[in-house]
Amino acid sequence: MTRFVPIVLAFAVPAAVAAPFAAPLASPDRHLSVDVRVTPAGTLEYAVQRDGKPVILPSALGLVLEGADLASGLTLAQASPVRAVADDYELAAGKKRRIGYRANEQVVTVRNAKGQTMDVAFRVSNDGVAFRYVVADAGLPLKTFVSEATSFAFARDAKAWLQPVAVAQVGWGRANPSYEEHYQRGIPVGTPSPMAGWVFPALFRTGDTWVALTETGMDGSWHASRLAARSEGGVYRLGTPMAPEVADAPMGNALLASARGTLTSPWRVAAIGSLGTLVESTLGTDLAAPAIAFDRAKAVPGHASWSWALLKDDATEFDTQKRFIDYAADMGWNYTLVDAEWDKRIGYERMAALARYAQSKRIGLLAWYNSSGNWNDVPFTPKSKLLTHAQRKAEFARIAGMGIKGIKVDFFNGDGQSMIRYYVDILDDAAAAGLLVNFHGATLPRGWARTYPNLMTAEAVRGFEYTTFEQKDQDAVPAHAAMLPFTRNLFDPMDFTPMVFGDIPKIRRVTRNGFELAESVLFLSGIQHYAEIPEGMAKAPPYVKAFLRTLPRSWDDVRFVAGDPGRHAVIARKAGSAWYVAGFNGTDEDATLDLDLAFLAGRSGQLITDGAGERDFAQGTLAGGRQKIVVKARGGFVARFE
Repeated sequence: MTRFVPIVLAFAVPAAVAAPFAAPLASPDRHLSVDVRVTPAGTLEYAVQRDGKPVILPSALGLVLEGADLASGLTLAQASPVRAVADDYELAAGKKRRIGYRANEQVVTVRNAKGQTMDVAFRVSNDGVAFRYVVADAGLPLKTFVSEATSFAFARDAKAWLQPVAVAQVGWGRANPSYEEHYQRGIPVGTPSPMAGWVFPALFRTGDTWVALTETGMDGSWHASRLAARSEGGVYRLGTPMAPEVADAPMGNALLASARGTLTSPWRVAAIGSLGTLVESTLGTDLAAPAIAFDRAKAVPGHASWSWALLKDDATEFDTQKRFIDYAADMGWNYTLVDAEWDKRIGYERMAALARYAQSKRIGLLAWYNSSGNWNDVPFTPKSKLLTHAQRKAEFARIAGMGIKGIKVDFFNGDGQSMIRYYVDILDDAAAAGLLVNFHGATLPRGWARTYPNLMTAEAVRGFEYTTFEQKDQDAVPAHAAMLPFTRNLFDPMDFTPMVFGDIPKIRRVTRNGFELAESVLFLSGIQHYAEIPEGMAKAPPYVKAFLRTLPRSWDDVRFVAGDPGRHAVIARKAGSAWYVAGFNGTDEDATLDLDLAFLAGRSGQLITDGAGERDFAQGTLAGGRQKIVVKARGGFVARFE
């Protein structure tokens, strides 16, 4: 192991000058700490401990820019006094409504042999560690990214739960990568990716500690990162997008970050603690930029009907969409999504009439768009209407004037800097028009749900639609879904488009109905687009429909109850005075789960779970306190505690 030369860290004290403090930067509760040092070789490294035990082993930091190597030959210039960070904010849709972020922050400044400087800001909260780079050196008027030394090193006996990155511009319509692969579960650290790397969030367990790696705070000036394909010895390095992952004219084709003036990276985040700490953590939004101005009356989370999931393209016609509006109204939902080709199959004039009909039923209409210019071969329309600010301004004004409440934008092209800028531009222009946004075929949102209250959800997951194409994807659903509360849906909204109680055309559904119903609580999405159609919902018992009619559209609080990534998850969510407890079993055997419901002691919940058959429901009660519950293979349950 490299012998560290310690950086002196200074805490602010009441005396006239700050007292030197040669100790790691600690979390407010002192359980987590990060030690930052310049090595004898002139590189910058950090290490993280939890209760004195190593979690992230000595790992590299640093950037290489054109004309500035800020990863080697470094010396310490200064370390700022530690300051306490307090940030209170609200989310329209997420794990919690009102969030208070508390952390200790320190900025370390390093200098290279040319005298060029870089700041690295560290924050340590009770649930994790975050850092970002800031290069403001006036001697570099244009700061252009070349490479990054950042790494995360784990003990060799650690395990990982990771999703591979697909190779760019392969797959149907050359539409990859879209964060739509299955997870490898419990693999040894150092296992190479079978594709082009690993996506965020990336989940690890080292000893009794869980770690979730991600990034947040993307403003369009930096590319989105991933973990590199190779991680010899358990050292995971940050990787960059592949060459094709750029936008095209007129948005530009910048692959990697660059800036005139100050260049600031996203926050690199490591949520650390028990599995419950990760599930309850809000670090992914805590470190995102505060919300832009947006009319709160329009930032309405909710539930939506959607025909395309089971009925596909032929259902995008006026009468079918009118029937789905009626369906949403009957279920007490908020929205109906009209999918691809509406401009051809329905047309703008009749779409406006459909929006008026939806408004008469108190339903908001959402409309699909193809993001694409020429970066893929997907033909669906409306297409090439959002490529410039002028196009977006005109199109958004037109559909907002028709009464459309939001847009679903599909088929993006990866994580290059100009493509990330394109996402941000769409969000900004949609917000100016008062429109909600749902990104599909898209990148991980990385905290945008806080910065852009109009971003309701994003796909970035191998969701339900894949299970309608091939049986192998349906067979994989139970274990795949049991990964998502601990990875993809850990910090950012996820449009999995869950829940079918009836049949899937040409596919044998393997999940039980209790599993499907549990997804409605376990999966977080600002707008939850349900895949079930009116005919399937009509066969559900009245108590199931009553549950879905009154299911909250947003949540005030969250409690982790039990879980094992890829096997089972049980989570409690609060809305008002009611708690909803939901769980599912992703294995092929019945599971007896030990539930710690001490926070509900003395209360009794109305339970809906699986009946005798795979398509049956059953009712019962679930008491608070310490309980055991048997969950059938590929089954699940929900319970409502008043």
